[in-house]
Amino acid sequence: MAGNFEQTIIVGNVGRDAELRYTQSGTAVSDFSVAVTSSWTDTGTGEKREKTSWYRVTAWRGLAEVVGKYVKKGMSVMVVGTVEANAYMGNDGEPKASLDITARDIQFLNRADGNGNSNQDSTQYEGAGSNTVDIPF
Repeated sequence: MAGNFEQTIIVGNVGRDAELRYTQSGTAVSDFSVAVTSSWTDTGTGEKREKTSWYRVTAWRGLAEVVGKYVKKGMSVMVVGTVEANAYMGNDGEPKASLDITARDIQFLNRADGNGNSNQDSTQYEGAGSNTVDIPF
């Protein structure tokens, strides 16, 4: 019998600079957000439509250290990992949901300069975050 496998790939723009921190046991973890925008033409009205989905991305260990150093608001990235939808109650008392990705691989499709503008470049970081056995949650 074949094993199970899950993989999600998103390509989008970083919404906030990555934040690097360390767990009590010294494991590096970094978080940032990515906006993925889809656009289409409404067949009924001919109107151009757009929808943006936000993802919270978490990277661990060596990948987290790279992310913490280089991921800046405005840059374009491809994230490969596993996704989980989480429901929660917002500050306004309304139910909310988030899409959270634990990154296994990240490719930088360009870099953002200090003004949030992006420069064409592509750098890939693979495997550095693939060992998630000891994630402390």
